[in-house]
Amino acid sequence: MSEQVSYESVAVGAELPTVSYQVTRLSLVKYCGASGDFNVIHWNERIARSVGLPDVIAHGMITMAQAGRFVTDWAGPRATVAEFGVRFSSMVVVPDDLTGATIEVSGQVEDKLDGNRVAIVLTARSADTKVLTRARAVVRLP
Repeated sequence: MSEQVSYESVAVGAELPTVSYQVTRLSLVKYCGASGDFNVIHWNERIARSVGLPDVIAHGMITMAQAGRFVTDWAGPRATVAEFGVRFSSMVVVPDDLTGATIEVSGQVEDKLDGNRVAIVLTARSADTKVLTRARAVVRLP
C-alpha cells in the first residue's frame, strides 16, 4: 500500500485489501510505556484471568491505532485523515507465545465527498471476531 492514492483514482465501493497486524505480549508492554496505561490486564495473565478475562487483552487504543495505520498506509503520505472514529465491540486476546494475536483490518470506500475527501468504512477482526464496529475514516486525498 505504498503507492499514493488520488481522489480521481478512487471509486465508491472499492475494496481495500486486508492487512494483518501482529500484537504480541512484548508489543503490549511497549504500548504500556508509550501510552502510560499500565493496567495489569494488558500484561499480567494471572490478574487478567482473576477478573474474568480469558487471558491478557490488548489495549483498545492499540486496536484502534492499527485501523488508523491501515488508513494512512492506504492513503499515502500526501493524504490527510480528517475524521476517524470507532466503537470497541470485542477484546483482542493476546496469548503468551511468539505470534500473539492477529488483527486483520480491511476497508471499503463508502462515498466520495466534496473537497477531495473520501469516506472509508473499516472492518477489524481478531480470532474470527469483529473487534471494532462503526469504524469509519474520512480522508482528504491529493
